[in-house]
Amino acid sequence: MTKINQNSVAQTTSHSDVDTPSNLSRRQGMKMLLAGGLGVASINALAKSSGTSASSCIHDYNQAVDYRGPHQAGVITPDTKEAIFMAFNLSITTADQLRQLFKTLSARIAFLTQPQSFPTQKNDKLPPPESGILGARLEPDSLTITLSLGAPLFDQRFGLAKKKPKKLVTMTRFPNDRLQKEWCGGDLVLQFCANSRESVIYALRDIVRHTSDQMMPVWKIDGFLPARDIDRHSTAINLFGFKDGTGNAPATDKQQMDDLVWITENNHEPDWCLGGSYQAIRLIRFNLAFWDRTPLEDQENDFGRYKDSGAPIGMKHEMDDPQMNQDPHGDRILFDSHMRRAEPRNPERHVAKLRRRSFSYSLGVLPSGEIDMGLVFISYQNDLKKGFIDTQNRLNGEPLERYIKPFGGGYYFVLPGVNSTKDYLGRALLES
Repeated sequence: MTKINQNSVAQTTSHSDVDTPSNLSRRQGMKMLLAGGLGVASINALAKSSGTSASSCIHDYNQAVDYRGPHQAGVITPDTKEAIFMAFNLSITTADQLRQLFKTLSARIAFLTQPQSFPTQKNDKLPPPESGILGARLEPDSLTITLSLGAPLFDQRFGLAKKKPKKLVTMTRFPNDRLQKEWCGGDLVLQFCANSRESVIYALRDIVRHTSDQMMPVWKIDGFLPARDIDRHSTAINLFGFKDGTGNAPATDKQQMDDLVWITENNHEPDWCLGGSYQAIRLIRFNLAFWDRTPLEDQENDFGRYKDSGAPIGMKHEMDDPQMNQDPHGDRILFDSHMRRAEPRNPERHVAKLRRRSFSYSLGVLPSGEIDMGLVFISYQNDLKKGFIDTQNRLNGEPLERYIKPFGGGYYFVLPGVNSTKDYLGRALLES
């Protein structure tokens, strides 16, 4: 089992982007072996002859992310291919019941994020103890489960009104929003991230099974990232065809994470908040039919980046400095571009004081006949106003609004982490 620290990237082998003759022959040989029904040993032999390992071609479901630490996993953890976001309202009414719920959630997170063997069921007259969709073993598949609390939780039900994080508010609409009540809010949100669809579905079903008498679903949305981008450790491409999240500060930079993401003493929040973070979730529908008829020049000007490379306009590489100070009139990167409005780099590098972790979604067909696809935008910040809200205010009226329509989500507070199996999420909130 390989354990991944929250601030480190899991080591995987990326495949070459170039179809050299040796690559082609290896792939063709693999296909022939598989088509002929030959086993892993034969594949290993072929891989060895080409200088690669068959393990580099096989998904490692046994990778685990340690759920313990001063911060919850799933915030600055490396991106995964699949996600589910689900908001709940609570049916419980007392602080003792809330404490028990948090203990149950913590115990299930501890169980689900580590390898487990399922015991054989002896009494077939009883329901199975788990869904069975993963087979005989639970392989965590880099699963993280992140618990966040909404502003409504800090009402009079649990006596927490005076402990509410200072910047936590209910999300209100911006000028381009068309918020739908059934897609907004919730007492709490659970974020499930892993590298396969069955892994996040299994975890969600397990949590619901253990808490259905305590909390009721409000909204749910599934997210995904391109497998080829995750496998190559490259910036994920969204459904507009542009790289999404290039400007993020590296998660390995602890000082930057403290400055932008995590609550520290410098934020002057209640003591129980230390190690937590504010979470903004925005469900954003894309008008892809309109976008796909838009000239490439307009698309790139709207973003401020080249579509193929992700480089700032006028530069060569994705991570190149856009040098906006050398473009004072917006001749190269337009003042109205998404890049320049969101992160103007004036007077400092991280004007947008947040770190984003977003996924694409695909829901179905709208009553208008359009496909319902878009972005589950998530940002984490230690100051909700200086992070998401100020950034969104800079973006109001940008040209991209012709193609997007936010319709749901909310603001939440990510609880601090747990340091041992005897601890539980939310203990500092409930016992301080």
